[in-house]
Amino acid sequence: MNATLQGLRVLEIGHFVAAPFCTRLLGDLGADVVKIEPLTGDPVRQWGEQVDGRSLWWSIHGRNKRSLAMDLKAAEARDIVLRLVAQCDVLVENFRPGQLDRMGLSETTLKEANPKLIIARISGYGQTGPYRDRAAFGVIGEAIGGLRHLTNHPPGSYDLPPVRVGVSIGDSIAGLYAAFGIMAALWQRDRAGGDRAMRTLDVALTESVFSMMEAMLPEYGRLGKVKQPTGGGIATAAPSNAYPTADGGFMLIAANSEPLFARLAELMGRPDMVRDARFAGNAARVAHAAELDALIAGWSGTMSTAELEAKLTAADIPSSRAYTAADAAHDPQYLERGMVREVMDPALGPVLHSGIVPHVPESPGAIRWTGPDIGAHSDEILSGAGFDAAAISSLRQKGVVG
Repeated sequence: MNATLQGLRVLEIGHFVAAPFCTRLLGDLGADVVKIEPLTGDPVRQWGEQVDGRSLWWSIHGRNKRSLAMDLKAAEARDIVLRLVAQCDVLVENFRPGQLDRMGLSETTLKEANPKLIIARISGYGQTGPYRDRAAFGVIGEAIGGLRHLTNHPPGSYDLPPVRVGVSIGDSIAGLYAAFGIMAALWQRDRAGGDRAMRTLDVALTESVFSMMEAMLPEYGRLGKVKQPTGGGIATAAPSNAYPTADGGFMLIAANSEPLFARLAELMGRPDMVRDARFAGNAARVAHAAELDALIAGWSGTMSTAELEAKLTAADIPSSRAYTAADAAHDPQYLERGMVREVMDPALGPVLHSGIVPHVPESPGAIRWTGPDIGAHSDEILSGAGFDAAAISSLRQKGVVG
């Protein structure tokens, strides 16, 4: 295998989504990821659709990782972790602040075991501040980060709570930031060295989401304006929305530049719209977005999704139907670039996985294996850390490892 991160060793002491998502990204690009999970397994093993009691989500969530099942509260666990840390470049964890310290695995202890270790800590609110000890999941990060307020229809149009994005987006964004920070820390460690290199990353779910909120904060700070939900539209550009089709679908159309809007107006048989004062320039279109959207919806609703899609594509107007899983699975672009791959899961049979991002043509990563069974690599990992067969057997008999 000629993978970008081949040779990088990562220890994951994580659970649920954020830290495991971070390490999956590293593993996809070739890193050797050792995942320590409870004897009962990561909770995500119980989430989502199951086949014979096995999670389809876990097949992708745990891919390219070696599993070591271990009771971290056992007295012997500390020594095992420190032996593994001595062999690793990176440790990724997403416990509440202070929890590893209580297990005897403080930052000082970890770095005594490996002075060059990079530690990525992912938590709800960060390692400091008045909220650091509060419980949090990704959805809380989305709420405090400002995203959940914006994932709704415009005020007054629906008396319903703001909806969830549909995936664990807050956790995934935090995982992405952690992976980015790890790469920055590795670069600085190996370039600068010594005390100048950073060694610890403090990634908060709340801050990760908040940092994605574009102009929300400067608009409030300078103008006192609180950004509000816009439904399927964009507050700064028009037309850009999801428009209905005759067969019950929705087509995303983003014709929000002058040439694109002129092209759309021509396609609609309404070239006069370009000269309409309500739609002359982006600022005017944004101010009259509801009227413009109604006109486009009236036109889009006369055609099937396929017919409308063909017309918009021929006119070179940015557009797409709102993809379902079925659409994605059969999409020729995804298939050509390996973003939809059929892989063989020993427990599940053929399973579709999403591909590897980023794509590195010169040294692509690979789906080397799917999410393993609990503790599938325990003996292999412990042996590599210097434990002989008798010691491993003893640890298993004591219930320390599985």
